[in-house]
Parts: sequence; C-alpha cells; structure tokens
Amino acid sequence: MTRPLYIQMFSIHGLLRSENMELGKNADTGGQIHYVVELGRALSRGKTVKRVDLFTRLISDKTVSTDYAKEIETVNDKFRIIRIQCGGKKYIRKERLWPHLDEYIDKTIKFIKTEACIPDIVHGHYADGGYVAGQLAEFFGTPFIFTGHSLGRPKKQKLLNDGLDETEIEKKYKINYRIQTEEDILKKADLVVTSTNQEIKQQYGTYHLNGLPRFQVIPPGLDLEKFYPYYYGKISEPELNEHQLYAHASLLEELNRFFMNPDKPVILTLCRPDKKKNISGLVSAYGEDKELQSMANLAIFAGIRKDISRKDDNEKDVLTRMLLLMDKYDLYGKMAIPKKHDFQYEVPELYRITGEKKGVFVNVALTEPFGLTLIEAAATGIPVVATRDGGPKDIIKNCQCGILVDPTDTRQISHAIKKIIADADLWKTYSKNGVMNIRKKYTWESHVKKYLNDLKPIVKKSTASDLTPAKPSDMIGRRIIKLNSFLVTDIDNTLIGEDNTKLKKLIRLLKENKETIGFGVATGRTVESAVAILKKHNIDLPDLIISSVGSELHYGEQLQFSRGWESHISKKWEREKIKELLDQLDFLEYQEDDTQKKYKISYYMPPSKDRVATIHDLLSKNSCRYTLIYSHDQFLDILPHRASKGKAIRYLSYKWEIPIGNFLVCGDSGNDDEMLRGEPMGVVVGNYSHELEPLKGARNIYFADEPCAGGILEGISHYQFIEKAKKIND
Repeated sequence: MTRPLYIQMFSIHGLLRSENMELGKNADTGGQIHYVVELGRALSRGKTVKRVDLFTRLISDKTVSTDYAKEIETVNDKFRIIRIQCGGKKYIRKERLWPHLDEYIDKTIKFIKTEACIPDIVHGHYADGGYVAGQLAEFFGTPFIFTGHSLGRPKKQKLLNDGLDETEIEKKYKINYRIQTEEDILKKADLVVTSTNQEIKQQYGTYHLNGLPRFQVIPPGLDLEKFYPYYYGKISEPELNEHQLYAHASLLEELNRFFMNPDKPVILTLCRPDKKKNISGLVSAYGEDKELQSMANLAIFAGIRKDISRKDDNEKDVLTRMLLLMDKYDLYGKMAIPKKHDFQYEVPELYRITGEKKGVFVNVALTEPFGLTLIEAAATGIPVVATRDGGPKDIIKNCQCGILVDPTDTRQISHAIKKIIADADLWKTYSKNGVMNIRKKYTWESHVKKYLNDLKPIVKKSTASDLTPAKPSDMIGRRIIKLNSFLVTDIDNTLIGEDNTKLKKLIRLLKENKETIGFGVATGRTVESAVAILKKHNIDLPDLIISSVGSELHYGEQLQFSRGWESHISKKWEREKIKELLDQLDFLEYQEDDTQKKYKISYYMPPSKDRVATIHDLLSKNSCRYTLIYSHDQFLDILPHRASKGKAIRYLSYKWEIPIGNFLVCGDSGNDDEMLRGEPMGVVVGNYSHELEPLKGARNIYFADEPCAGGILEGISHYQFIEKAKKIND
C-alpha cells in the first residue's frame, strides 16, 4: 500500500454510537455494534489508514436518544460515524429495512459526491451492510470486504428445528430474501473476514461458494485498557477514575439488592434476551442443582429493559420464560436480574466484581459465531464455561481459560460451574491463563495488522487497474461522480432520425469533452432496443440510459441496473389494478408484450377528444397514483407516479449532486415535454412534433432550426454549453 487508505464500513441496523453503547436494548443492538465501532477506532490508529467512516442509519425517534439523529459523529481525527436516513426517521428493525436499502445507497452516493472522496475499500457488516457495500463497490470499482456476523441459512435451519413454520419464519424474518442477498454478496466479495474456522465450514459452507470468495480468519480484538484484570484495583486503587469507582459501587449495591448471601461467588451471564442465547438453559441448570445454589449466586444481565410487555415477541418470550423459571425453582434471593447496565463503565466492573468473588462467567448460547463476552471475561481474570459451538471452541483452545459444555445438557452446565468454583487451584489456573493468553491472541493491534496485511493484494490489484484503461463497469461511478454537466437526449427523431448528417460531428464533440460532460439518452424504447439502435449507428453506449419512458435507468457499457431508481418509483404502484381498469376502455389496444415493463403499461390510442381526460377520470376515481404520457398521436404509457424521463433526470441531479441547471436536455415529442420544462437547458430540435408547440416562449427552452443532431449542436452553441461546463470544472 503506497498511499494511506480511506475505508468505508457499513453497519446499517440497530442503535450505533461511539460511547455509552446500548447493547442489548433491542434485538438489533448487540455485539456487532461494539465490534464495528472498536474496529473503526483501531483502524484509525493505523499509519497506513487515512480515514475511516462507519455508515449507519439515521434515527430521529422520541423513543431513542437524540445521539442517533446526528448526521456526523466525530470519534477522533481519523474516524467518523456517518448517519444516512432511509425509510423515514423512525426506528425500524432490521428485517423491515430491506425495501429501503436502495434509498440508502443513493443517499450514500450523494454523500460521497459531496465529500469528493471515493473510498479505497468498502466493508459491509451483516447482510444489509453487505448489500449496500456490494452495490457501491460494483459502482465505483472499489474492493469489497464482507463480514456476516450471522447468516440467514443457518438461522433458518435453527428456527425450523425449533418447530417454527416456514411461512411464519419468512413473514417475520424475510429470511429467504436475506439468504439470496447473502448468496449474491458472496459472489461479489473480494474477501470475507470471519472470527473462526468453524464459521467458514459450518455457516458459510452452507452457501453455494464454488471456490469463492477468499476467506480470512481474524479474531476480534479487545480494549485491554478497559478490560484489565480484577486484581489491578487492589494494587492501584488511586489510578481508578470516579466513573469506574461509581460503577463498581453501584453494581455491588444492585447485586446486593437481589442476594440474601452476597458474599458467595457469582455465576455471571451477559447477553441479549434472544432465544439462541439460551438463558432458560442456564436458569434451569442452576435451578435444578441445589448444591450449586448453595455454592454461588446467579446474575443474569439480559439486555436493557423498562417494560417487558413492550418488548418484541422474541425478547418478551425470553424474559417471561426467565421470570417463570426463577419462580418455578424459587430462586429469590439467589438470582439477580437487573434491568439495565452501562456498557462503557459498568460491564468491565461487573466482570471484575465476579473475579473478586471468585465467580465464573457462563455463555451457553445454542449457537455462537464468536463469543466476544468470553474474551472480555477471560481478560479480566474470570474462568469461563462456554458452549462447545462455534467461536468458544477456538477461544478455549487458544486461552485454556475454561470448560466447554453441551448447551442443551443442564447437568453438564451445572457440573462444569461447580468444578471450577469448588477447586481453587483450577480457578486460579484458568484465571491466569485467560489474562495472559488474551493479551497474546486477541488484541486490536494484532487484528488490524492482519486485516491491513490481507488488504494489500486486493488494494494493489485495484490500484494497478487504475493505471490502465478501465472498463466502464469498473469505473462508471468514479466517472459520473467527477462530472458537473450532462447532455441527455431522446433517441428517435432527436439524436437519430431522417437527417443524420450532423450525427458524427455531435458524437465527436461529446468524445472530445467527455472529461467535463456526461452523455445520456432518455427514450421510450426498451433498454435492449435503445442499445441496438445506438450500435447500429456506431454510437458508443452512453454513461446512462433512461429507457421505457423513464421507468428504467441503466449505467455504463455494462448496463448496470439502478435499483435505487426502481425502489424510488415503486412506491404505491399498482400495475395489475391499473391494467384491469384500462382494459375496460374499448379505444385502447394493449401493445406487444416486448414493450411492456414492470413499471410501464403501454397501449395504442388513436387521437380523439376527451380520451386522455376519460383515462384520468377513471384512474383518479379508483385512487390510482400514476404518470400518463401520450405521444406521437398513438402511444399511451402509464407509469408510476414518480416515474418519467423528466423525473429520472431530476433524480440523477439529486443523487449525483449535479445541479439541474447543468443538464442540457433535448427532445422532439410529447414524451419529452416534462423533461424539457423547468430548470434544465431545454432544446427542441427542428423536426419536432406539434405536441411541443405549447412550449414556445417558455423559459429555458430553445427551439432549434436544424433537425435531429444538428438541432442538438445548435442548442449546445446557443447555451454555450461546452464553455460553461469547462468553467464549472475549473
């Protein structure tokens, strides 16, 4: 890596901020939130890193802190958290975010254009962040890194094994869409970062990999200044700050409120109230073993809650089950269930209190990709009892700090806990091993060193491609983001027509000025038909094609489909309802199937008085939202209310931060009417249709004398378009 890297990371869902993380407040705010923030901090300390931006969703909701509504949170001089709004501003759980991610992508592109800095690396976390990062990587030709954290296919299998109906699973979790998205992500990713080898084999191994992508195991690190051993306090009490001292004292007070015999060792667990965390298994193991109850108290910190009845169904079920088991086994005075904890100060102190009391940390989750709490506990000197699934196997192997158990065997769980608590020498051995080995195996410094080292061949390959003529598929985003002026023209009878004598001159002029001017077409043709006619006339494919009267948008030679535009126009589009209504009108003839599109219904309609008014009346009475375009006295197109060629141009202006007044727009007929109006520089070619007569005298519309390409050249000269574009770029 010859130059410092600009890294963009994407962790879309949950409540994400740099300080006082609310881990466990809801199902979406768990270990991933902590991981990405700490990874961002650690990367920002790297000498070869220029800047790290962590992108998440902006949330302005009275039910959560105003911190989540800050558009930019500066963590340090090289690390920022960027919040982009999508799907409104209210909190939305991750399963309901899917329809809004293309909006997120568009607004992120807008942000990148404003910042005038394309990332060297994009790193997506979880399927939603992976989708966003993958789309951006494809658009900007940027290397794409992915970390799944958890995957849809293993989750679906687990839910099926638990007896849930597949229809119910799909309805609640949108699991099949997630799985397909993950399949697509894995085809695109240049590198997948995992925490364990087991994750690669047992989780990613359930996907259709075909030898791709490349995997690298890089375990998360730990902030050792925060998670220092329990005995440090005894040695250097004066060095503790007031926050730590207060957290220590308040936690002891809170635990003592629950315990009849507070001096006994503590069995601690710390997790979200999620069924896979198996809280009920731990409570049952403790409740069934009277000897264990006499030896130790049980403390369960199951997220943050105020009112269980207001939690979502999964969390509510877990917490209710926990309380019922507490009552069933009569664990009052032996079991603590605090309602909240502060992650920054209280959680590290909670581990140290457990260490002081010669307790044990327990994580018996049914599935555990990594197990961050295990390395936190081990770093503070607490022996652990952990599930034999996933990450804990590697942690116990590397650190020799505890015992693995079958999470479904309550006797095995209780026996392991008793074995450690009852044997002081074993407790000391596990405690010392944890403290020493975590510092060797699980630091952020080692994580970042390996991470950046693994990026070298990827970045080198990407940088090398920049030195050679790049394919548009690699660079179309990089090209458009540099542009501040665009010429967009209709094809038939505008760019190409009966008089093509000036076509070569126009195309040559655009090529000569391609560094300052973008070129696009906006047509009623399908994209396939548009490509065919352009190639027939030896015209290179433009930077963008607005096709099917504005219902589709594609970029570059590879015709990258704009999912953002599709997402934008799809709102309240009722295609079947509209078609059913219009089929009742005998003066309409449904066009051939190859002209029909998902977001375009096309008919032949001979001109006659009041026919357009009749259609408007019919659709309006039935509460349809639509755009109607009638052109050439025969073509009727019905589009979503957000779609048209003109609206597509305004969308491009917004997305790419190109002022609408910097677009030169050319047309000849009624389906160009809307895109010619308003702020763009409008050009009506000399061979125009009578439908555009009403535009004569309108502001910003020039009627050329020459037909087709000659008229476009005339308009370019009239507006001094080339000169203005160069001046803007200078």
